[in-house]
Amino acid sequence: MKRKLSSEATSAWIRLMRVPSRVLDCVEQDLKKAGFPPLAWYDALLELSRAPSGELRPVELERQMLIPQYSTSRLIDKLVDEGLAARRECKIDKRGQFVEITEAGRELQKKMWSAYSAAIDKHVGSKLSDADAARLCGLLDRLGCFCGDANETKNDSKAVPARDGAPAR
Repeated sequence: MKRKLSSEATSAWIRLMRVPSRVLDCVEQDLKKAGFPPLAWYDALLELSRAPSGELRPVELERQMLIPQYSTSRLIDKLVDEGLAARRECKIDKRGQFVEITEAGRELQKKMWSAYSAAIDKHVGSKLSDADAARLCGLLDRLGCFCGDANETKNDSKAVPARDGAPAR
């Protein structure tokens, strides 16, 4: 016998769909007020800085960030134009290329973390106790949102929340 969808489950769904954009909009505004570029720049720089040699193929960066290919291409163009990343030809596959974080990119990513972490605290951390946050992570894990150990999230700018709010990969 099939279970009927409850109004509580429907309400939970509606909230799950609304909260990411609302919180992200607030975080984006805080970064903008602090004089920083969009959060996607931080995410891309973070993923590049985490890569073993500081470089990824564009398709790998796209996969890590979970954004469409056309958005990734434009983002890479902007990062390269600003000197935050560089394109490099693949020695093995001459048609392929890598995107590599520059020292300026590493510096910006670290500077952005102070404003980003403050925004996370303002819009999430200050509204949930640590126990509430742990319970929420457990509930989201049950929905398939598990992205790693919550203890990965540190303010060392190496392991920080990803754009979707889950602990970074």
